[in-house]
Order: sequence, then structure tokens, then C-alpha cells
Amino acid sequence: MTLRLPVPEVESDPMITLDELKTIGATARILEVDGDDGVAVRLMEMGLTEGEEIQLLRFAPLGDPIEYSIRGYRISLRSSEARRVRVSPLPS
Repeated sequence: MTLRLPVPEVESDPMITLDELKTIGATARILEVDGDDGVAVRLMEMGLTEGEEIQLLRFAPLGDPIEYSIRGYRISLRSSEARRVRVSPLPS
């Protein structure tokens, strides 16, 4: 006879990509930038580094690019670039 104890559910941080933030004013913490090519290096040089908070400011009329606020300045990223940044949404 095997005794099975209930295993408590562990709630993990949801990890999404930056382009998945959809609410104006939403904030998230950067977890990582995918890749090691020139685009990834450029994103990190622009301040998108692990641990930084980033806020969604607005979308262009056709949805691309997307404007964010990070480290006290504004940055616009194409959706394809934002898709390479993994973030954890912060409570609003």
C-alpha cells in the first residue's frame, strides 16, 4: 500500500514576452533577453537588462512599434524586438 500525501500547488511567476503586455501603464521586470546576436546585444546596450522595471506607454496607430519607459527614458521597439525580452508582470 502506497501512501500519497497532497502536494501543495506552487504558484510560479508568470513569464511572458514584452510584446504580450497589452494594458497601457502595465509594468514588468525584465528576466532575460533571448539570443546572442546583434539585436540582443543592442537591446541590452539600450538598458534592457535583467532586473530592470519597464512600463508600457503606448502603441503606434497600427500597433507597431510599441513605446516603453525604462531607466527614466522612452524607447520604441518593434514587436519582433519586444518578443525577445522575457518579463514577469508586476502587480498594478
